Amino acid sequence: MSFFKISKRGLDVIISLSALIILCPALFFIVIVIKVSSKGPAIFKQKRAGKNGNPFVFYKFRTMIADTDPFGPSPKSGRDPRLTKVGRILREYSLDELPQLFNILKGDMSVVGPRPLYLSQIPEWSERQKKRLLVKPGLTGLAQISGRGELTREEKLELDIKYVETAGFSADVKIALATIAYVFKRKGIYEKRYSQAKSTRSMKP
Repeated sequence: MSFFKISKRGLDVIISLSALIILCPALFFIVIVIKVSSKGPAIFKQKRAGKNGNPFVFYKFRTMIADTDPFGPSPKSGRDPRLTKVGRILREYSLDELPQLFNILKGDMSVVGPRPLYLSQIPEWSERQKKRLLVKPGLTGLAQISGRGELTREEKLELDIKYVETAGFSADVKIALATIAYVFKRKGIYEKRYSQAKSTRSMKP
């Protein structure tokens, strides 16, 4: 095992454990708010594709109403009727992703890597696109700082492949720092055409 892989896992444990300890009060608060504001579990669980295509249970804070199809398309805008009021806020600030710190601590995910996708999507990928499965999925990745929801599926997959081919400590640091800026700017949460429509309406008197 290379030094990069060993150090990457060590940093994953340190970062995820530290974040969970620091954010513990905030995590409990979010759980309570979700439970009080809408019916259903606070944590959304779903099997996703991990390294080498191995399935693992993926965690997120629930942002949609409880009876929503778990394999349906993601919300294209903050006005999606499937989103709860609390869910809109969580998505806007990427707070719904925080439970994945447990996935990182368990070793299912890494801080940086391609986002974990549905197992059912794997047969649709080309052999080149399947290269994204050579590394652990991440909390954030190259696609998340390059447009996120504004990118097509093919563009995201291509960026995932680029990450796999160029992965290194400096690249991970740059992606992690850029992610913080993206979160604060609330960029690329939804598809660009819907975001632009929202901005246009907000400018009208």
